Amino acid sequence: MSHSTPVLAAHGLTKHFRAGGRRIAGRPPARAIHAVDGVDLELHRGQVLAVVGESGSGKSTVARLLAQLIPLTDGQVLLDGADARVRGRRAFRAYVRRVQMIFQDPFASINPVHPVRYTLTRALRLHRGRLQGAQLEAALTELLERVHLTPAARYVDKYPHELSGGQRQRIAIARALAAEPEVLLADEPVSMLDVSIRLGILNLLADLRDRLGIAVLYITHDIASARYFADRTTVLYAGQVMETGDSESVTQEPLHPYTRLLVASAPDPDDLAGAGAAAVRDQGTGGEPPSLVDPPPGCRFAPRCPYAADLCRRETPALIEVSAGRSAACWGYSEREDRPSVPAGAATSGGGSTSGGEGNA
Repeated sequence: MSHSTPVLAAHGLTKHFRAGGRRIAGRPPARAIHAVDGVDLELHRGQVLAVVGESGSGKSTVARLLAQLIPLTDGQVLLDGADARVRGRRAFRAYVRRVQMIFQDPFASINPVHPVRYTLTRALRLHRGRLQGAQLEAALTELLERVHLTPAARYVDKYPHELSGGQRQRIAIARALAAEPEVLLADEPVSMLDVSIRLGILNLLADLRDRLGIAVLYITHDIASARYFADRTTVLYAGQVMETGDSESVTQEPLHPYTRLLVASAPDPDDLAGAGAAAVRDQGTGGEPPSLVDPPPGCRFAPRCPYAADLCRRETPALIEVSAGRSAACWGYSEREDRPSVPAGAATSGGGSTSGGEGNA
């Protein structure tokens, strides 16, 4: 197996949800919600890929598709280069041993009527066989210590309501680690937590990445935390990829007008004059995301983009390689004569320096 082969990859990932209920014979087919359209992603061992975008951009749908919790409309999921679409319970069980998901809300993802011991024991027995006695206690202690809940005896018999939000999320991470996975799909794992403890959870995930070589998909709407935590960042808007590249470049020198909007909108504690909000206003990027039931032709960001030309409203741009490892789905970087003019580094003064964002992680 080549070291460059991604442990988990998605090609043309597409999900359309039916809008309007069940189809009735004799009537036109129900319309579809275009939640995700043609997304390509690669997760490599020992690296973090952040998927960033505003609410409704399709981030969580991407995570659920990769976890195979919902079926694909089109596209392919590859695990170590092989088709990984599961058919049947046994195949799904084998898949989730290698690909585990951490959900956004630790208050809802852990059963409140059972103690930590039950939650972790059930996961261990599902994935490692029927451990008993000293073996089971050793495995429980190992899991709790791995997520920095020590001494383990203090937490193993507690109920979820006796734990803080951060401790609950650590239990959720420990439950995922019981499968000894190769991939963690973290769906906004810190958004429901107090700001003061978010950094601790991200540092824990970074430690697992480094020590265990796990590939991590980090779903977030906070582009500042993506720069702090992720090796690479993919920007999603209205179900499509707008930009991808290494996190430092994407956040410091954004290419796509939408990425520039995200960076300029990021809170910056040093921005006392409100330059970030002014930059957003100057770009003329007001308005709302497009309808996903009837998405506009061309670039989906064109109705909000201050640089959009007729070409942008007619034809959908593919990802264009702008520099090594950097791509943007923007006609402004094409060789076409009718391309729009997108100023280099425009309007990022408010949030372009995201150094203050680390404390917000």
